[in-house]
Parts: sequence; C-alpha cells; structure tokens
Amino acid sequence: MNNAELQQRKQAVFARGEGNAYGIYVAKAKNAELWDVEGKRYIDFGSGIAVVNTGHSHPKVVAAVKAQLDNFSHTCMTVTPYESAVKLAEKLVKAVPGNTPKKAMFVTTGAEAVENAVKIARSYTGRSGVIAFNGGFHGRTLLTVGLTGKVQPYKAGFGPFPAEIYHVAYPNELLGVSEDDSFEALNQLFKCDIDPNRVAAIIIECVQGEGGFYPAPASFLQKLRELCDQKGIMLICDEIQTGFARTGRMFAHDYAGIEADLVTMAKGLGGGYPISAVVGKAEIMDAPQPGGLGGTYAGSPLGCAAGLAVFDAIEEEKLCDRALAIGERMVNHLRDIKAEHPAIVGDIRNLGAMIALELVKDGDMKKPDSDLTKAICAKAAEKGLILLSCGTRANVIRFLPPLTTEMEIIDEGMALLKAVIKELV
Repeated sequence: MNNAELQQRKQAVFARGEGNAYGIYVAKAKNAELWDVEGKRYIDFGSGIAVVNTGHSHPKVVAAVKAQLDNFSHTCMTVTPYESAVKLAEKLVKAVPGNTPKKAMFVTTGAEAVENAVKIARSYTGRSGVIAFNGGFHGRTLLTVGLTGKVQPYKAGFGPFPAEIYHVAYPNELLGVSEDDSFEALNQLFKCDIDPNRVAAIIIECVQGEGGFYPAPASFLQKLRELCDQKGIMLICDEIQTGFARTGRMFAHDYAGIEADLVTMAKGLGGGYPISAVVGKAEIMDAPQPGGLGGTYAGSPLGCAAGLAVFDAIEEEKLCDRALAIGERMVNHLRDIKAEHPAIVGDIRNLGAMIALELVKDGDMKKPDSDLTKAICAKAAEKGLILLSCGTRANVIRFLPPLTTEMEIIDEGMALLKAVIKELV
C-alpha cells in the first residue's frame, strides 16, 4: 500500500471537513523522525501540533503505557478512580505558577478543557459573559469555535454560536495593534455591549497558536490580571499549545509573573496520549457541584501514566533548557535565511521552541505572502521535512520540533528549509 492509495481510500470514507495537510501516511515515528508506508524518512518540525514535546515514542512514555496496559485500560475515574490520576493532579497543581492553593480536573481534549474552564468560571461567578481575542484558537466544539477568533476554516457555516461571547483585538505591534488599543477595545466593549459585572471570564493564549505565534507582551498580561481583579472576572490562560516546557518554562504565563485563575492544558501533557486538564485556584475549582465535571474517558489511565512519564522526562532531561537552546539554534538559521532573502522575511520571533517565520512581499509587513508560505510547506514535505503554517493571514511558518530533537537533526531540517526557499524564491 502506498500514500496515494491510502489517501484515495481516506477520501472515500472520511468527511471532507476532517482533511489532512499532507498525503503522507506514517508507519513509524521515533523522536523527531517519521517514516511513511513507502519507507521514506521525514524530519518532524510539527510534533503533531506541539503534542510530542518529549518526542515520538519516548522510552519512558512507552514503558509507562505498556505497564498500565498490563493492569487495566479503563474503569472510569468518576466511578472507580486510580492512584495515577491522583499523582498526576498532585504534580500539575504544583507546576502551575502562583502560590494560591490549586485543584485539578481531567478530561480528554483541549476543547473539553476550555469548555470546562468556562463552566467553572460561570459557576463560581454566577455570570455568563466570556471575552476572547481576535486570532485566538480554543477548539472546534460549538462553544470553543465560538471563542475562536478566526472564521476560516473554523467558524464558516457552523453558526449560530453560543450567546454572550465577545471578541477584542489582541495586542500585536507588528500588525499595528498596541496594548492601549486592546484595552480601549475592552473599555468600549464594557460601554457598548456587556456590563463587566456580567463577564465571567477572559480567556487568552499567552502565545497565539493558530493566530500566528504572536506572544502577548508581559506588561499586557499583567494589566489584564489587574483588570480582572478589579472587575471580579476570572482570567483563563489557555496553555494548550504553550504548556509543558515548549516555551522554555512549564507554562508561558510564568514569564509575565502572573497567577491565572484557571489554566487549560492538553497536547504536551500526554506525550501522544489523549488527556487534558483544567487547573485553577481551589476555591474556584470547587464551585461546580459533584457530577458537574468529568466525562467517560476523563483522566484515562493510559493518559495519566503517560503524563507522569512526561513530567519525569521534562525534569530529568531539562527540557525547559532544551527548548531555549533549540529556539536559539533555529532562530540563528532563520536569520541566515533573512540575510539571503530579505525581501520575503517580514519577521522572525520565538518564545523558547515556539518559533515563527513570517513571510511577506517586498519586505513589507502589510503584504503577507500566503502563496509562498503554502509552496514552502508543500515543497518541504516533498524533500522530507514536515512544517506547519498558521496565522490569520496564512503567511506564517511555525516550528514546533520535539524538545528532545538532536541538534544535528535541527541543523539538517533547517538546511532542507534553506534549500527549499532557495529553489522557490
């Protein structure tokens, strides 16, 4: 069986909306490398969209899941729980920034984590409104796609969305939106659309993922924390893509020195196994009544075992430090590209190992080059390099290599990227 045949079979039975970026069918994966069903090798700079921060098939994760399988795979934590879930929750409440006592809850996906964070915020405050940011991404369920600040392809054709969701401008100096602009948008929202006394939560990604890898300034997050304190609003930090050492800290909002009321997390938590969580201040987390939170697969035993192994790998292999080193190495390569092709590079930015290359025409940030972005990603895949694009203008290449990637593999992948750009430009 080859890739083309499998793609044809997939298209015959899969809904069109659940498409795939590349017609590459993986047969094996190890750390930062993939092999398809035809035996071709690829360097993976996507990590399954920041899921395998610890690399594909990390030995600790594999061993932990195998050991758990020998005992049981499912009992339902809300019926007959197990120690691994308790141990993982203990680790999470200690890892999240801030001194306030915290509690955790488990579900399965990032979207579920966001849904439950909103439920908890509404239960605790007795309010209903939720504010999100333009360009943000929070999931594909009806509530979370409502929170998502990007129409194509996430919202088109799926409305109407749940009521009392509002959007304001995300601070982005590169695109002409200052911190003052964002706060003015909030002020106008409070004047025109919703009384702040009816707002349960403000949700923000500390680095926008699908929106283009734009980091929120620390000063903005600090002012947002102050605003939420003044108005009695819950601050939800969406750390689903930024969490678990990806940015050089366990959680990105730690850079701003703030304490969130609620933190959503998934992706890197499970090292490739589906598990997500909400961690928040204990008083807030305890607002919903028993039975109000959970799910059949919430806190899967396999996911909990994997999560504990991920924590061990992050600590023992110093993956926060590795994220910083990888980020520096890749940015240096991207600067070489900018020096050789200055007209196509609008910006290079990173927070740890969340790295972005923004492509433009004529060196002008007002002229995004989405066609070149798409062509580079496609050509790179042909040459054996997996890249992801993003951005509200579809002109950003994001780099999310596993934090366990050998520097030789980083250099090899970046050499492939340079060759692709040289061929296309």
